[in-house]
Amino acid sequence: MRARHMERHRSDRIGWVRAAVMGANDGIVSTASLILGVAAAGALRHDLLIAGLAGLVAGAMSMAAGEYVSVSSQSDIEEADLKRERHELATDAVAENAELVGIYVKRGLEPGLAQQVADQLTAHDAIGAHARDELGIHDLARARPVQAALASAGTFSIGAALPLLTILVVPVAHLKPSIVAASLGCLVLLGAVAARVGGAKSGVGALRVAFWGALAMAITYGVGALFGSAL
Repeated sequence: MRARHMERHRSDRIGWVRAAVMGANDGIVSTASLILGVAAAGALRHDLLIAGLAGLVAGAMSMAAGEYVSVSSQSDIEEADLKRERHELATDAVAENAELVGIYVKRGLEPGLAQQVADQLTAHDAIGAHARDELGIHDLARARPVQAALASAGTFSIGAALPLLTILVVPVAHLKPSIVAASLGCLVLLGAVAARVGGAKSGVGALRVAFWGALAMAITYGVGALFGSAL
């Protein structure tokens, strides 16, 4: 008996992986940077905790709203294109069929075979064929605003919780280096896991995320130290 051929693809993860990684990364980087900037200005533990909590709430809401608006715009464009395509199929089916034939010929099919494929796909699911092959709209990559918003807000909150926990458990004297170390460690882990889920090299993903996180924290700390000394 011939073994069944199984393939594992990752394209169906594009939407939620992108939103989740971006949310967690922003949660760690923005909250840690905010706390370090305030700490560099000489703030006390209580003030750091308040600043961190405010950053968590504001950031989570901003991420949710931003993702929802952005992905909703993409969804609106997709729906408008599909509506127009349905109208064209209803009013000029011959021209639409010819468009499919032309697409398949450009992809390498003989004209006769391209016509057969276009006819069969149109008979099976005309709008699906045009959405996929003419408009480039695939079910796996369709815009899902609510899913993106929830994933971004949730993972942002999880990421932002790390610096806040550090404030609560680490002595004040070691607070700043501990936040940097914990944040960079989590960013490295996040980058590696995200790359692994997406099928890329873990090391490259880890270094990429850690570099930009370290740069953001360094700049924010410098700004806090500069203005703190000026005041």
